[in-house]
Amino acid sequence: MTRILSLLALVAALYVTICVAVWVFQRGLIYFPQPLAINHPDTLLKLPVDDTEVLVSIRPHAGPNALIYFGGNAEDVSLNLAEFAQAFPEHALYLLHYRGYAGSAGSPSEEAIQRDALALFDKVHAAHPRTVVMGRSLGSGVAIRLASQRPASRLVLITPFDSLQAFAVRQFPYLPIKWLLKDKFESSKYAPRIRVPTLLIAAEHDEVIPRASTETLYRHFAPGVATLEVIPGKGHNSISESPAYLPLLRAAL
Repeated sequence: MTRILSLLALVAALYVTICVAVWVFQRGLIYFPQPLAINHPDTLLKLPVDDTEVLVSIRPHAGPNALIYFGGNAEDVSLNLAEFAQAFPEHALYLLHYRGYAGSAGSPSEEAIQRDALALFDKVHAAHPRTVVMGRSLGSGVAIRLASQRPASRLVLITPFDSLQAFAVRQFPYLPIKWLLKDKFESSKYAPRIRVPTLLIAAEHDEVIPRASTETLYRHFAPGVATLEVIPGKGHNSISESPAYLPLLRAAL
């Protein structure tokens, strides 16, 4: 009996240790900051938010149209600048570098990134009344929450998920994720509040975000608001290589 109790105590201690490690190091499992590849003064905006400063890769353009883009958790968004400039010639471009990414100060978290997103939208929308909000992967969670709070003209979500919390629960079913997770990115909670035309783009062979997660998010939009398109033959990270990718984005804008 003593050996059994000792074994149970060891297992319990190991379980608690794992939970503590997840609590302490979880943001290191979510965010993978990348260095800045394109570092030209005329393509960078320094955006002060609260007590810090974040970088935004930009392509200025006069007129009412603008596009704000939020990338994935391991993406240097500056690498999209040339392609987006060619694809969306009538839009000013603003691509946010999350805190801790590419020279942006601070450390990434859901609430910090959301404050930055709101500050960026308010600045952009003051000059461009038709502002499209676009997010890819993790950035889809940023984009949909922003569009539920600000008057975006359109919303585009690339490889989106219903909830980071729900995703983590599926990945780690034996851990109390609901109590451990700090950054939950509950996109399904914000979807019913969206009233502007929305496009969801999924990859047929997405090895990161299950199709069921994207479809669950899609079902949370009000009828007639959202459209779901699936790009065939591509995975989570290769979706932008498809010939159908940019035409879908252009059509959404």
